[in-house]
Amino acid sequence: MTQHVAPLPAPPIDSESAAALALQVVQPSPITADDIPAKRAEDAAAAELMVARIDELGLVRTDETVRTPDGAELTMSLVHRRDRIPTSPLIYYLHGGGMILGNRWSGADSFLEWIERYNAVVATLEYRLAPEHRYPIPQEDCYAGLCWLDEHAGRLGLNLDTALLAGISAGGGLAAAVALMARDRRGPRVGGQLLLAPMLDDRNDTVSTRQFPTGLWNATENELGWRSLLGPLYGTADVPAYASPARTTRFDGLPPVFIEAGSAEVFRDECVTYAAGIWAAGGQAELHVWSGAFHGFQMLEHTALARGERDAVRNWLDRALGFSGRG
Repeated sequence: MTQHVAPLPAPPIDSESAAALALQVVQPSPITADDIPAKRAEDAAAAELMVARIDELGLVRTDETVRTPDGAELTMSLVHRRDRIPTSPLIYYLHGGGMILGNRWSGADSFLEWIERYNAVVATLEYRLAPEHRYPIPQEDCYAGLCWLDEHAGRLGLNLDTALLAGISAGGGLAAAVALMARDRRGPRVGGQLLLAPMLDDRNDTVSTRQFPTGLWNATENELGWRSLLGPLYGTADVPAYASPARTTRFDGLPPVFIEAGSAEVFRDECVTYAAGIWAAGGQAELHVWSGAFHGFQMLEHTALARGERDAVRNWLDRALGFSGRG
């Protein structure tokens, strides 16, 4: 829960990134509840451009329907190269947006590279958003998507055993939740988790939260996202780990994970703590805390910091997917 106390001194933003950010963003924050409709409209417009780009690249894009236990029908899009092969890896991608924004094409720049580099099949789900759909709906949607992929793996020529769960920001938190749910429910097993600046802890009370009351996805916006998701549960001790993976008391039995965050963002400390929990349970976690990085720093692709992050993600994916330069 957000602590209404004085902010703490914060690590500085990388100088190259700060200069580039100043040129690109006029007033990024804060996002308020009143901004949600306009932001979603912007996301929808961006999605149209991304779909057009995917089509221009000549990629195969198919839409499937995932039915959830509560009777909803969600769109799952599968994207891959025309020359995909039987051993093409599956990456199940969950988009970001603080639980309140985004759509299945948000952040697609990342997975387009995975398709090109690894000849991967990417599955991206249109999960339902808060505050209209509070916990457990988004989490159950994402778990239903994994079960759907498992059920239809034969028809689609997919291998869940070597698949990766991937998510950015809120999607990273949802991917972590899906991994916990699959373990506890004896559901589909996957080969690994790629958690990019994941949103893991609803309590909003870490040192890094207090350090960033302003900026890109700050403590106030983080509280908005969690309040929107949790409703009356927010601020209580009753929030379950499937809603907020940082609350789990069991880190055993999880797939290997890559976790990253910036030193200059709210999510830093919860990511470090989550990786430490996996290590303490004897699990495999690779943690990167990028010095001077803010939330979403990867969008400044030309900076040395973003290039280093891209190389680290590629290196982990190369190892996770057994990539040796073959396309």
